[in-house]
Amino acid sequence: MKKFSLLLFAVILFVACEKKTQRYFAESSEIETLKTGIKAYETADWDKWKSHFADTAKIFVNSTKPLTVEKRVEALKAMTSAMSSYGFDHDDEYVEMVLDKEDETWVYYWGLHKGTFAATNKELSIPVHLAVQFVNGEIVEEHIYFDGTAMNQEFAAIAAAKAKAEAEAEAEKE
Repeated sequence: MKKFSLLLFAVILFVACEKKTQRYFAESSEIETLKTGIKAYETADWDKWKSHFADTAKIFVNSTKPLTVEKRVEALKAMTSAMSSYGFDHDDEYVEMVLDKEDETWVYYWGLHKGTFAATNKELSIPVHLAVQFVNGEIVEEHIYFDGTAMNQEFAAIAAAKAKAEAEAEAEKE
């Protein structure tokens, strides 16, 4: 019984002294980097936005096929040029950093993206989730998830209206 008591005491002491590694963070330099990148996106400061990414970074937008940082900037410029205003609702966003079981550093962001199309004055609000991996303070991988249905429909409607206007203008010339 004495050996059992000593063993039990040793186990309790071991468990009590075991250092727990913190895995979830509400504040970190990586979180601040992501927030700075979001601000750069909102102000169309593309050089600052790109500066947070490693040269070999891969960006996945609702896809398993990666984009380069340069290709992502081209797509963002095309999208935002059609909008009179755009950005995230910072009052209702959530962000956290996680050290996963492989000790990889990931920052997760959930937010509401709002944008108003210049051609139609239509405003869209789309929930967005970002999963961003950092290595040595740089973004090496970013996964962006959102339902682009409404946005794609609006772009299609704008393109159809433009094509119709061009066809009507061409018909008037004849």
